Amino acid sequence: MLGAAPAPVRPPDGVDVAETRPVALVQVDTGLPHLDRPFEYLVPRDLDDAALPGCRLKVRFAGKDVDGLLLERREQAEHTGRLTPLRKVVSPESVATPPLLALCRSVADHYAGTLGDVLRLAIPPRHARAEKALPVEAPEAEPLPAVVADAWRAYPAGPALLARVSAGEAPTASWLARPTVDPGEDWPVALAQLALTALAAGRGVVLVAPDGRDVDRLDAALREVLGPGQHVRLSAEQGPQARYTAWLKVLRGHVRCVVGTRAAAYAPVQDVGLLVCWDDGDDALSEPRAPYAGTRGVLALRAELEHTALVIGGHTRTAEVQSWLASGRARPVEVPRDRSAQPRVEVAGDERDVERDGPAARAHLPTRAWQAAKRALQTGPVLVQVPRRGYLPALSCQQCRTPARCATCHGPLGLAAAGDRPACRWCGRTVVDFRCAECDGTRLRSTVVGARRTAEELGRAFPGVAVHRSAAGEMLREVGSGPSLVIATPGAEPIAEGGYAATLLLDAWALLERPVLDAQAEALRRWAAAAALTRPSRSGGLVVLCGAPSHTTLPAVEALVRWAPGWFAEREFTERAELQLPPARWVAELTGPRVPLAAALESLHLPDGVELLGPLPVGRPGAEDAERALLRCADAAVPDVLARLTAMRAARSARKDLVSIGVRVDPEPGLL
Repeated sequence: MLGAAPAPVRPPDGVDVAETRPVALVQVDTGLPHLDRPFEYLVPRDLDDAALPGCRLKVRFAGKDVDGLLLERREQAEHTGRLTPLRKVVSPESVATPPLLALCRSVADHYAGTLGDVLRLAIPPRHARAEKALPVEAPEAEPLPAVVADAWRAYPAGPALLARVSAGEAPTASWLARPTVDPGEDWPVALAQLALTALAAGRGVVLVAPDGRDVDRLDAALREVLGPGQHVRLSAEQGPQARYTAWLKVLRGHVRCVVGTRAAAYAPVQDVGLLVCWDDGDDALSEPRAPYAGTRGVLALRAELEHTALVIGGHTRTAEVQSWLASGRARPVEVPRDRSAQPRVEVAGDERDVERDGPAARAHLPTRAWQAAKRALQTGPVLVQVPRRGYLPALSCQQCRTPARCATCHGPLGLAAAGDRPACRWCGRTVVDFRCAECDGTRLRSTVVGARRTAEELGRAFPGVAVHRSAAGEMLREVGSGPSLVIATPGAEPIAEGGYAATLLLDAWALLERPVLDAQAEALRRWAAAAALTRPSRSGGLVVLCGAPSHTTLPAVEALVRWAPGWFAEREFTERAELQLPPARWVAELTGPRVPLAAALESLHLPDGVELLGPLPVGRPGAEDAERALLRCADAAVPDVLARLTAMRAARSARKDLVSIGVRVDPEPGLL
């Protein structure tokens, strides 16, 4: 076993081993938590030159040929028995560099996962053709342009951040990007200029954004600021060969700047000096595969390990980053408040609107929003953000307002298009004769209006005006500066040339009433992203928030009206700290069927000071028997709890339990 005294190498009969460092320490890709440790193998003489640390291997394990990564080579073995020789060196390319291995091990430990799971996320599958086609030696790099930082002049702390990055220091900054429709000062250009500052100082750069649209904007800005050939992109839209070629360019040192989606956080940039995460509150940056490591957390661990600068940017600030500010771990970078530089924000449906317009003041498209759109269409495009896609995604009984449910699976009923019959959104069954289970009513009404129905209604309300739709599967990148209506779901808003003349944020209640911890923070993040595409108030830009609850003033609504995302983040973190909620307290989530989950919790033997909340039903479609429990404790107890969680998973794996227990450390607030 590992940890025993070194033993002489005992090769099998007839195996000629390498003369120097004949023992290979291999991370075998078993996928089993109880086997999450390196194993020792012999290096045959004929594989001596190719078996380099970090290369991909084939080894014999449990009677099968499986994949592995060579971690290091040693002179002596710790195993006292005979060692099995390596079967094959798949490629001599050292894909697992020492910094990458250290990061993956740190991520696995922090999130109670296995090294193999993290390595699968960090290292893309091999593409032999790409590996052979790319030259090993890096070509002579084109000189970088002179450093320009115009986009940072408006930020009082901007010059200091640039100076520290240029000096090779490791500051951590929370950057609140100001809303602007000036292409030369927008957030992609600002990040490109920050990247140029680090590259000019001889340091590498990693920039991570939530989705392909944001990566496209950063990619274009980097080409403009850095020049061609100075960076690569890593995103899901690339094919296997293109993606692996880009990754190899980074590994072999052809380029030192990477932009991409969440997997780019692991990119093996040489001598990295700057890590950037844009819009860290977006759920697209949450890894859906074990060990569920969020991008913000991965970059924070990497910044600590490799002593690099870390910048978390966005139009809003998450409570997690606010906790860094409260502890002194990070410093804020933001502009002084200037109302004329931001769009004016109005809230439709207040008492004056009700007194003047009656029930129309709280309609799907209130009178104030309609009037604002009519005026704005005289000078430019109008953006309409709708929280839900589809036509009528939710229906209810016309008589008693009870949500309409499927008689078979109890899923919600919706309408896909005008003239269609209602259908279940879970099982897809069409409902011919609806009958309410509460009052026997037979008529349906719309509860939520989707983007397609909204586009249909606005097309009738503004005849002769072009109507564009943008949502998943039909996303627009940009629109012109002429009058038009753009109906978009959150995250799919196209860029308008010169900015939108007005933005309407419909059905605010649909975001505010989500039963999750970060409902208000997520609503503000989505509203601010749309409002940032709107012209400033000095140019007549207007944002109208529709459908917000009128009985109380919510902090998210107030933060949008005042454009005070920093104030909202501070308030959000303070309230969570008082209630001992994340990120003020460490939390781990365990999910699984009721009986196995109870057994797993009992096997943890939780120490004093660790709270167990639940278990309670998960409440998701298709998971009727699933339950979840939360473990909550202070930071001092975290290492002990992580060790117990790791041991529990390993013990269940060793017993070959058929049911797995999901473990998610630091779950995103949207999951709580």
